[in-house]
Amino acid sequence: MSNLVFVYGTLRRNERNHHLLNGATCIAEQAWTNGILFNTDNGYPILKNINDIDVVYGELYEVDDNQLARLDELEGYYGEGKINFYDRVVKTIFTDKEIYHAFVYVMTEQQTDMLRVKVEHEDWKVQNFIKQNHFLYFAYGSCMDDKRFKIAGEDHHFEKLVGLGVLDGYSLGFTVRFSDGGRADILETGGVVEGKAYEITSDAVPYLFRREGVGDRLYRPAIIEIKINGMVKEALTFIVVQKEEELAPPDHYSEEILRGGEGTLSLDYLEKIKEKVIYLKGKESIV
Repeated sequence: MSNLVFVYGTLRRNERNHHLLNGATCIAEQAWTNGILFNTDNGYPILKNINDIDVVYGELYEVDDNQLARLDELEGYYGEGKINFYDRVVKTIFTDKEIYHAFVYVMTEQQTDMLRVKVEHEDWKVQNFIKQNHFLYFAYGSCMDDKRFKIAGEDHHFEKLVGLGVLDGYSLGFTVRFSDGGRADILETGGVVEGKAYEITSDAVPYLFRREGVGDRLYRPAIIEIKINGMVKEALTFIVVQKEEELAPPDHYSEEILRGGEGTLSLDYLEKIKEKVIYLKGKESIV
């Protein structure tokens, strides 16, 4: 029998307990549910199953009964009505593709004293990833345009361009609506997104967060895997929080994307961006 499980801590990809999900099917790398995520002093987070306002980001997997039993053992879940370390409940899980219902391990009363501060950015992987001295940043929209960095006086953060990054399983969209048109986003709906991969330090994070409107919940930071120089690497990127129906970007924004991608992105991919913009403009003129 198959089961769906939402994971948000050490069971996530490239984390220390992810091996327990070997053989499981990943339904969505970008998934979220309601609740509040707290840090502990033990190197893992705890989800408090409360309200429908706060959000926790994680991953969604399909597992069989044997895999679920291994997860139960890890989380100290012995069954309904028993004294459990974590409770296993069914929660609504949101993804770019559809809405699911899945098992989630949530805190019990005996864990109350373990709670510390809330996990930053509602994402345990992001919180830990951006504390490294050096890491990759994947730019796929106007942030590929070095001219914008220079105007902002922040170009010194982005001097080390590693090269072309390729993100599988995602598509480029324009789901942020400004008064003059759409802005770029990535959606986990299949396809391929190309972008520029920079090696940056944590000093660049405040600028990127301001630029992407993280504090206003316009974009959120996320960790994705990209193919670069024959290897697969984790990288920081930014994803739209409240996605709307796609809207054609203004000409100046399209030019920034194309100018920024020239010389790094493939000619075929740049042509596809042009075709998508033309399509969206044509769709809007019909309406």
